[in-house]
Amino acid sequence: MEQELTHFNRRGEAHMVDVAAKQETHRTAIADGRIQMEPATLQKIIDGDHKKGDVLGIARVAAIMAAKRTADIVPLCHPLRLTRIDIQLQPEHDANTVYCRAQVESRDRTGVEMEALHAVQVALLTIYDMCKAVDRGMRMQDIGLAYKSGGKSATWERV
Repeated sequence: MEQELTHFNRRGEAHMVDVAAKQETHRTAIADGRIQMEPATLQKIIDGDHKKGDVLGIARVAAIMAAKRTADIVPLCHPLRLTRIDIQLQPEHDANTVYCRAQVESRDRTGVEMEALHAVQVALLTIYDMCKAVDRGMRMQDIGLAYKSGGKSATWERV
């Protein structure tokens, strides 16, 4: 079955999807991604001796703020009443990366995938911003949706 793009009307114009008739349900989305860096950069983050402060703590707060403000940044997103935002940031020594996982939940009429994805991207971007003076070659990678539940499309999980 071919899916339609929902953010375009019959004339092909962009519009915000009408969700008024949808049921409010508990919705969850999990997104994740990584930022790869030089070993010395990762060690500075782990040791907490970065001159700009607690890199992972600031990235966590930035991710929470991003999830809450997604509708202000992504033009056709609905403002949602988020009930939970959980941000995990984990240094991975073997790959010289920091892994980020964002779980976002709400009880609303539309999903929270964009909020979870936005949170991950802003967390990783914040790490880049705080560490770019010592490592401009950092790369954000593997950012994507890992899980979603709620609504009529039920549960989806990345394999």
